[in-house]
Amino acid sequence: MRIAVPVAQGVLNLHFGHCKAFVLLDVDQDKKEILQRDEVDAPKHEPGVLPQFLADRGVNVIISGGMGSRAQDLFESHGISVICGAPIKTPEELVKEYLAGTLVAGDNACDH
Repeated sequence: MRIAVPVAQGVLNLHFGHCKAFVLLDVDQDKKEILQRDEVDAPKHEPGVLPQFLADRGVNVIISGGMGSRAQDLFESHGISVICGAPIKTPEELVKEYLAGTLVAGDNACDH
């Protein structure tokens, strides 16, 4: 499984569509461990670009602080699950909590 986290200065960027980079973490769900970490620059922000960009990189899950409902629908149509309302933490902390089933998602930080 590959999980994407939008980042700024090493931690979750609350506004998904305006992040400068994504951390992509390959994980072993059974062992609940991170196998590999890659960071990729985000493409220019244009409607509909990010779902294909991340799908092409094998992403299965996105952990975000906030994302509009249209964007969530586009990701779902590419087979990518979306978690909104994650707290500002490092990608590794968020993914470890996700794998352990302890990630607490709050309110969607995006208002559109």
